[in-house]
Amino acid sequence: MTATLKNAEAAPDWQDDVRQGVRHVRDLDRLPLSPAERAAAQAAATLHKVRAPKAYLDLIDWNDPADPIRAQVIPSPDELVETEGELGDPIADHEFSPVPRLTHRHADRVLLFPTYQCAVYCRFCFRKESLTSIGRGYTREALEPALAYISDHAEIREVILTGGDPLSLPDKTLAEIRARIEAIAHVRLLRIHTRVPVALPSRITSGLVEALQGRLMVTIVTHFNHAREITDAAEAACRTMRQAGFVLLNQSVLLKGINDSVDVLEELCRELMYRLGVKPYYLHHGDLARGMAHRRTTIAQGQALVEALRARLSGICNPVYVLDLPEGGGKVPLGPCHAEARDGENWRIRGLDGLVRDYREIVGE
Repeated sequence: MTATLKNAEAAPDWQDDVRQGVRHVRDLDRLPLSPAERAAAQAAATLHKVRAPKAYLDLIDWNDPADPIRAQVIPSPDELVETEGELGDPIADHEFSPVPRLTHRHADRVLLFPTYQCAVYCRFCFRKESLTSIGRGYTREALEPALAYISDHAEIREVILTGGDPLSLPDKTLAEIRARIEAIAHVRLLRIHTRVPVALPSRITSGLVEALQGRLMVTIVTHFNHAREITDAAEAACRTMRQAGFVLLNQSVLLKGINDSVDVLEELCRELMYRLGVKPYYLHHGDLARGMAHRRTTIAQGQALVEALRARLSGICNPVYVLDLPEGGGKVPLGPCHAEARDGENWRIRGLDGLVRDYREIVGE
């Protein structure tokens, strides 16, 4: 028996994690919620899908109403309160979709949606309306127009699998998608955005890794929001992906009441890099998804947090604070500016210690 087969046999059954978790509104009855909490959760879950694997639910401290894991996956009545200016499609996925299951906002890369289903449905998700209304899984036929579009556009160098969560698909399906993309000669990199290493780390198996390996450089962008999500199982999953040669990055969302403190973000970013070997990549300002005003901070609060982080952490542990602009404006950095003033080549720049110093540019002709 090969080592690969032995590893596959020894791996946990990730599908048991899914089956034993919450998959439908009725599954909320099994959770230790008060009758009032359960009724409120069911109302919100009726509007937007609810799903969380058992492994992720097991991280919740049910005695803490403000538990950061609970706040991310258990529906809240606050989601039913829409605020003027919130949007159903906050970053214009649909506006920049020339063919089904593909978004092309930036010249050299596209988003490809092989599935609109997730292993876990985050309550703050900016695509939650699409996930609820579309809800379709993978079919080979559904992806054909998107793959043909990529093949016809030689400027595309990078294909980003998103959704939904692409790693919720079977290994055979992932291998087929990877093979179809890598057969397009001008594509150089396959990027995968996934919450699976966080919420369902047992899904990261040798079979999954083999399905993604081929000609293309592979980058996995995980989505850890809190250090409580960094478990032994998540560490093992990330080690498996690192050893496969994948580049690991993380994007977090700044969420009020969950990770909007410098101490929480510092621990998250440090443990991502030092324990998991995952580079903190982006810290997203909350998108204008409907019903999410209760989880958004102000931009000024976010700027103060990332400025404090920069003074505490090495550069490799610092994410870039970004806002994904509506109407397809793209991700723009929001980090605080340390340049206080300029007079020609003479600048006044504030250091991490808070002191403002003179700096003179010296540039050759």
